[in-house]
Amino acid sequence: MRLFHFSDNPDIAAFEPRPIRIPSNRPAGQEWLNGPLVWAIDGDHDFMYLFPRDCPRVLIWATPETPAAERRRWLGDCRAAAYVERHWLERLSVETIHRYELPAGDFEDLDDAGMWVARRRVVPIARTAISRFDREFAPRGVDLRVVDSLRPLKSLWDTGLHVSGIRLRNASDWVQDR
Repeated sequence: MRLFHFSDNPDIAAFEPRPIRIPSNRPAGQEWLNGPLVWAIDGDHDFMYLFPRDCPRVLIWATPETPAAERRRWLGDCRAAAYVERHWLERLSVETIHRYELPAGDFEDLDDAGMWVARRRVVPIARTAISRFDREFAPRGVDLRVVDSLRPLKSLWDTGLHVSGIRLRNASDWVQDR
């Protein structure tokens, strides 16, 4: 298994644990997830971070419990879909991000959308610069879908799909009621 961290910084020699910028409401016993950690994503879910850092996006995929009709309706033949606002599309084709590979043995699995955390300093194994993010999705079986607004996608949280929203506070007309 391979773990990654994505950054716009090309010169990270080591990742130091740090608290997240905007703490989340965590279930009892999981408050520590807002504390100082190094975060990583597994290779199956790395498509979630093939975006400029502040780009709002909605990502969906089927779970074993997803009804077949929902899977067909929302995913078709793709394993996942990534929604992004139209005005971010140009940035997906011109910006560069850096994918740092991290030693898996330093991390613990959160059993949540491919996320892993380490509680101590982590030195990356390798770094790869990635440009033209828009070309990275299809080889991963992910359909990149460009929409005028992410707001109509709020109803996806009421389906049997796994839905992740990242940086939604930056979406053009998102209202924080979730």
